[in-house]
Amino acid sequence: MYSELYAKAAELASRGEVFVIATVVRVEGSSSARRGSKAIIDASGKLLIGWVGGGCAESAVRSEALKSLETEAPRMITVDMSDEQLGVGMPCGGIMDIFVEPVLPKPELLIVGHGRISETLALLGHTMGFAVTVNDPGADQVSFPYAEKIVSDDFDLNKSPIGPKTFVVIATQHKRDHLWLQKALEGNAAYVALVASRHRAALVLDYLRAAGISEEKIAAVYAPAGLYLGAATPEEIALSVISQMVALRRGTVHSFGPHQTTGQHPDIDALIRQCEADIVS
Repeated sequence: MYSELYAKAAELASRGEVFVIATVVRVEGSSSARRGSKAIIDASGKLLIGWVGGGCAESAVRSEALKSLETEAPRMITVDMSDEQLGVGMPCGGIMDIFVEPVLPKPELLIVGHGRISETLALLGHTMGFAVTVNDPGADQVSFPYAEKIVSDDFDLNKSPIGPKTFVVIATQHKRDHLWLQKALEGNAAYVALVASRHRAALVLDYLRAAGISEEKIAAVYAPAGLYLGAATPEEIALSVISQMVALRRGTVHSFGPHQTTGQHPDIDALIRQCEADIVS
């Protein structure tokens, strides 16, 4: 079964589909699933292959799988089947801890521009797990060995799609910057940054205003790009930008802080007692 499950996971990943792997990590008492049991749940909440317990236990896991896809973060859940009234409706006497892990395509990093800042960004982006695309007439594979895609003839800005999972860094230092910014904002990019001085950044943002871009959208542009590190070299500037991207990706607060009062273990994200509220149809 495991070989079939891993083969299915590889098939889904090769197509760039999102899915969840659920693994039973602890069983206490009686349960139809055993420690190590696994299942794959797709983006619609459907269990494609595997087994983590039947009935309401499966429904609870499928529901939590969808939450993990929404937050793009793994979850540890406890399914309590020890009480027919308070549990999940199956009085088999067991409790299971299940690790729910989303499997997502690589986030996209689109670098517009060439030069040492862009080259270092591509290297750091690759190291941090981004799928890197470089769009610039001066870009080549020698300068960007870690880029998965290089576009050097896209003067109409059509060959680099931008969507909600795209992180866009513009480092061209020329007058078309505002056109790239406008495209990134129209594509609702996850991150839009302009590598420039404060003076030049202000001028480029004024171009956006003149083009009718709303102040709300302009406020989403990181200009100048990067966290303030006192960066003085191209490599340090690239580090400040990639640091800002990572901070944006990981900037979530854990559901339960040091003063949590749920009475459950702080590593547990959900304790499933009333399955009726969590059933996925």
